[in-house]
Amino acid sequence: MNRICFTLRIRPESVAEYRNRHAAVWPEMRSSLSAAGWHNYSIFVGDDGTVVGYLETEDFELARQRMQGSEVNERWQREMAPFFLGLDEGAGTADAAMIPLPEAFHLA
Repeated sequence: MNRICFTLRIRPESVAEYRNRHAAVWPEMRSSLSAAGWHNYSIFVGDDGTVVGYLETEDFELARQRMQGSEVNERWQREMAPFFLGLDEGAGTADAAMIPLPEAFHLA
């Protein structure tokens, strides 16, 4: 199992609403993430708009591709897109902008 960590940025004025949306993630979105291979997935959000995500998966690229092809993820990404800063034209969605950070230390 691979541990994946990534960072994104949202608009600081949107932090409260972003947290509210993630407190009530749609059941079908949760099921799709699990079925696509996203496990032990957490999102942390700082008051300044820093988003840190962590998940465990066998194959991050495959898990991400599976989500990118799902209808529920397309709906979720459309609704969440206005929150994000710095998504370049090539990325398009927050999912595509998730660049894993290299792990420097792990205490098991």
